[in-house]
Amino acid sequence: MIWAGVALVVLMALLGAPLFAVVLAAAMLGFMAVGVDLAAVAINIYDLTDKQLLAALPFFTFAGYLMAHAKSSERLMALVRALFGWMPAGLAIVGFIACALFTALTGASGVTIVALGALLLPMLTSSGYRERYSLGLVTTSGSLGVLIVPSVPLILYGVVAQQMDVGEAFTIQQLFMGGLGPALLMVVLLSAWTIWRHGDVPRSRFDAGEVWRAVKAARWEIPLPFVVLGGIYSGYFVISEAAAVTVVYVLIAEVVLYREVSLRALPAVIRESMVMVGSILLILGVALAFTNFLVDAQVPQALFDFMQEHVSSPLTFLLLLNILLLLLGAILDIFAAIIIMVPLLLPVAAGYGIHPIHLGIIFLANLQIGYFTPPIGMNLFIASYRFNRPVLELYAACLPFMVVLLIAVLIITYVPALSLWFL
Repeated sequence: MIWAGVALVVLMALLGAPLFAVVLAAAMLGFMAVGVDLAAVAINIYDLTDKQLLAALPFFTFAGYLMAHAKSSERLMALVRALFGWMPAGLAIVGFIACALFTALTGASGVTIVALGALLLPMLTSSGYRERYSLGLVTTSGSLGVLIVPSVPLILYGVVAQQMDVGEAFTIQQLFMGGLGPALLMVVLLSAWTIWRHGDVPRSRFDAGEVWRAVKAARWEIPLPFVVLGGIYSGYFVISEAAAVTVVYVLIAEVVLYREVSLRALPAVIRESMVMVGSILLILGVALAFTNFLVDAQVPQALFDFMQEHVSSPLTFLLLLNILLLLLGAILDIFAAIIIMVPLLLPVAAGYGIHPIHLGIIFLANLQIGYFTPPIGMNLFIASYRFNRPVLELYAACLPFMVVLLIAVLIITYVPALSLWFL
């Protein structure tokens, strides 16, 4: 009967059943196999209500969708261009920074391609950058914000890892701080490579008047990162409180002060954002049940014993981990990869003495490359649709950026101080 159930779960996955249904079926089948009452599944899902941190997800997601519906992308682009456009390859560096910040604030790489890509691509090509390079930049840069607060994947990793209670304890604030150095490294390496390759592209002159006009236009959005980050890192806000403050601030800025989102449009924005949140929470609930089955069945311990038998060095383990995560990032959505793989890999990594924060940064740094890795890199298909270009052309355009980011991933992996400098 159990093998018939396994075959059914595999068939469900192959036929394209929703992820939560596949994971739920696997969890129920697992509990049945070890003789645990299926009420454990419902209890695990209910346990989500006891996690205050999850309140941050709907707040940050709604704030991000609200900013995406306003003209925040245009103001952000103008501000960063005024500040950095005078540098060698300044416009490209503007693109890296603007895309990273916008993805961090909106929580969606695809939204960044749609919102900023439409502005950035014609600006790059008209400024002298080759079209292939420009397509690669707008397709890959949307993933750079995955490691920057208040990134939803970063929060999700924290929730799943803390549920495991394996390895050294950490806070979500520490996880946010751990992402800053690696995110900066990626932007710096991409910028340095661009300056080397495209440093001769004409650049604009620094204009204090243009900077002032850009600052004045974005005057209500500039304080937002300082309010959120300052409140979190000073200890004045916990994450859920910072998320609530963010929503109130963005609502006042976009609806009352800028008046770019009408009260009539708010229900549609709320509905759109909460569909996203609902899908994450549903998957997370059933994944926690599946995680508890894995723990009860001692699957992580068995995996760790196998790895120790065949892999003695933590450095070798980290190399194999990077290869595995790059492959997973190419075929799985980032949320699915976090929920399915963290419960398996975290206990094994802890056995090799790898800090959970370091593992999380390695995990997300690899998966963000998966956004534009064939065959199922989401950004590739979004960019293909948005810019009306063949997917194969975008594959080729993204390859140089992928090489630079892979170098960054190796540095992040083997220099843990980048992620753990604050401990």
